[in-house]
This record gives sequence, structure tokens and C-alpha cells, in this order.
Amino acid sequence: MSEIIKVGMADLKVCKSPDGVTTLGLGSCVGIAIRDPSTKIGGLAHIMLPDSTSIRNNSNIPKFADTGIDELVKQLIKAGASRSRLVAKIAGGAQMFAFQNKSDLVRVGERNVEAVRRKLQQLKIPILASDTGKNYGRTVIFYPETGDFVIKSVGKKDSVI
Repeated sequence: MSEIIKVGMADLKVCKSPDGVTTLGLGSCVGIAIRDPSTKIGGLAHIMLPDSTSIRNNSNIPKFADTGIDELVKQLIKAGASRSRLVAKIAGGAQMFAFQNKSDLVRVGERNVEAVRRKLQQLKIPILASDTGKNYGRTVIFYPETGDFVIKSVGKKDSVI
């Protein structure tokens, strides 16, 4: 019997097929799903902020795109995934409030998506699909066995990327 493992905010988890991982309430946060298609080992990180270097006492590694993605990759490899086969899908990074101001404080979702894309590119992990931006929150479920990343949003039809 498979299990769906919950990932909290500023958290990450790794699992192996047939299990899956889920996280709730991705507003400006981004969910990064990474898997090795051969071993069917995968994981999900729920990051809140783009960059750990601008925050003091930043001991929560999964909270930031730069440190959270590194940690997720490290844990995937430790679980038996091959670094060279890793692929990613991302969701979230919404602009949850309608402000005219284009300040960086307001653009957290957009900045999170940019940081995630930059980090995955730096690690040479291809992004196979994404559902980012817009103005609504998302709940996601990732299945490492198939690579399906199910996205649910209130008032919208579920989608699979």
C-alpha cells in the first residue's frame, strides 16, 4: 500500500515508488519536485524565500531556494538516486496580492521562481514542466513512480504536469 508523505512549509521529504509526497498552500512559495526516473526515487521541497544569504541565523535549510534544492539533491543521492538522471518540475510562486508597487518585497513569488530556475540550471537539472505565477495558491502531489505532479487549486480543474 502506498503512502502520501506530507511536506510542511519550509520543509522537504524524499520517498521511493510507490509512495508520493504532497504539500499544501503554495502561494508565493515554490514546490520543487525532483526525481530519478530509473530508480523512481523522488522528493519535494517547499521553499519560502529565494536566498539564504540575506537572512541572519538562517538555520532552516529547506526554507530557501539556494540551500533547500542543494539539500534535496543530497538526500535523493543518499537514498540511491543518480545525480546525472535527476529531472525537476516546479509549481507555485504566485503573486497572491494585487499591489501596484513593483518592490522586491511584494514580488516574492516571482523572485522565488527565478531563484529556483537559476539554482536548477546551475545544478544542470532540467525542468520538464512548470505551473508558476498567476494569482492563486496551489496544493501539489508528486508521484516519483510516474513523474506526475498533480496541481490542485480552488475553483480550478486539477492538472497534471
